[in-house]
Amino acid sequence: MITGLRSLTGQWTLLVPVLAIILLVFTWGRDLPGAVVALVTLVLAGSVLAAVHHAEVIAHRVGEPFGSLVLAVAVTIIEVALIVTLMVDGGDKSATLARDTVFAAVMITCNGIVGLCLLVASLRHGTAVFNPEGTGAALATVATLSTLSLVLPTFTTSKPGPEFSTVQLTFAALSSLILYGLFVTTQTVRHRDYFLPLTRQGEVITADDHAEPPSARTAWISLGLLGLALIGVVGLAKGVSPTIEAGVKAAGLNQAVVGVVIALLVLLPETIAALRSARRDRVQTSLNLALGSAMASIGLTIPAVALASVWLSGPLVLGLGPVHMLLLALTIVVSSLTVVPGRATPLQGGVHLVLFAAYLELAVNP
Repeated sequence: MITGLRSLTGQWTLLVPVLAIILLVFTWGRDLPGAVVALVTLVLAGSVLAAVHHAEVIAHRVGEPFGSLVLAVAVTIIEVALIVTLMVDGGDKSATLARDTVFAAVMITCNGIVGLCLLVASLRHGTAVFNPEGTGAALATVATLSTLSLVLPTFTTSKPGPEFSTVQLTFAALSSLILYGLFVTTQTVRHRDYFLPLTRQGEVITADDHAEPPSARTAWISLGLLGLALIGVVGLAKGVSPTIEAGVKAAGLNQAVVGVVIALLVLLPETIAALRSARRDRVQTSLNLALGSAMASIGLTIPAVALASVWLSGPLVLGLGPVHMLLLALTIVVSSLTVVPGRATPLQGGVHLVLFAAYLELAVNP
């Protein structure tokens, strides 16, 4: 009996994604009582941990930086599907939904995840070591995509308000796809070594010597279960969002807090995976996950909402307000100064976390 219980415990990463999908089918689009919300939250947390496990299995099989790319793209594709689904539901909130979600993802990844990983790695190992060439290229791409998609609409004059005209939105969508495609090619083909972890002496780590890589069959199973787990994470997060909205309203907080909470839930798999890599002194892998997620969020969301706007009624507001533009500019400047040396101390991690805390504070008290 004890052996059977151990076997069941060892297989939880196989069972939880399936359970999440079953629960999602029975709860989708319904008002949930308190007990069901508690169950959904528990399964949601288990799905996040399962997603991280299967992503690490895949990463160990295919190696870096492909493993980081798999998790970042998988989460972002499902996140985009969630955004488009919510936009189809309509309502006044859908006009700024894409902008708020993308900006939240940028601030969470570039300040929250990056700051935590730099702090953990530097406290545990003295300094956090990474490759400034690859990280700098990723940061430059994120900065360009953010400016083209989230800042320019505030200043264009073809349409009133912080909106793109049809031609401008098409240009932004195509530019996002092209830049993201160029980055992925650079990361995985042309200059793959720029995105591999480094030793303390600055040598590239081309293989993980902790364990033998899993078989191809195991990796394919993990890929399928990763997809199920991520669908469960995003779908269940949407299911509990009415409860979150009610709690935010009851607490008298700004409505933007709802978007921040949902974004935090969706990005939990990347956050946990990045922190695990930082603890193992693989900071470059952590930065690949963080910046890759920010880039994928912009590079895939903007084209998707541009396409969806063809049949969706109502405005599509992408331009940021002055306060958020200031936070974005400060994030880009600070991130550039962090990346250039290729090494970081707890100070750099703390600076990024303070910026993230400022974003959260302004979301609560704009």
